[in-house]
Amino acid sequence: MPSIKRTHDGSEKEKEANLSPFMPMFETFRDELDEHHDRRERVIKTSRDITAASKKIIFALQRVRTLKSDIPEKIAKEVDDRASAMQKQMEAIAPDLAGINAWRYQRQISGGIQEYIEAIAFQHYIQFQTLITPTESSALLPSRINLTPDDYLLGLFDLSGELMRYAITTIATTGGLPKSGDRDILVDLRSVRACFEALDTTSSAGTGLGKDVQKKMEVMQQSVDKVETAVYGLIIRGRERPKGWVPDLKEERVVESY
Repeated sequence: MPSIKRTHDGSEKEKEANLSPFMPMFETFRDELDEHHDRRERVIKTSRDITAASKKIIFALQRVRTLKSDIPEKIAKEVDDRASAMQKQMEAIAPDLAGINAWRYQRQISGGIQEYIEAIAFQHYIQFQTLITPTESSALLPSRINLTPDDYLLGLFDLSGELMRYAITTIATTGGLPKSGDRDILVDLRSVRACFEALDTTSSAGTGLGKDVQKKMEVMQQSVDKVETAVYGLIIRGRERPKGWVPDLKEERVVESY
């Protein structure tokens, strides 16, 4: 039997809820905070799932060996299946990112969106040997999920690392750079580097782009340097090396870790 609370004179106390007119207000605040934390956790989990699936798409596309051609059926099916699953995941959290919540949870979803942009940009490059535009990228996202300029640019910064790996692997397995017509991947990487180096990010301090751009710029430049070094070795000393030679890249200059 629960104890009965009494005052100093022995009379029974009234229930506290009846004494405080503010309790309903604080209960509302509690419910709103619970909803916020639940929503935030859903966004974080989905962002991590999108990141993992995007990396698997990139790994699958790294097996393609020709530019501006159809992706092999087996690889294309794997990519399409994972892309469809990601679309469903993003659709599921779209209501959580509606309205002002798109900015409230921008930091939580940003990592997944950047990785997704990197994956679709890599696929677009392999198929068309061009960079995917912001409009094309946004069209591949659910209508209620925003693609910010910062996430688009940071995703393209990361793309340079995947293009470097693609170039190095192709050199090692085929003895030449990936190319289509007279334009090879090194020409494209140099063009991307020149465009990024021309960016004026002085007004982006405090934003996602402003915080990450210096590190991303260094990594991007290292990626292009590695391909240039590999091509140098291929041209100058390539005849002395057997087929299947892997360029000597310094381990301390890590471009991106998974």
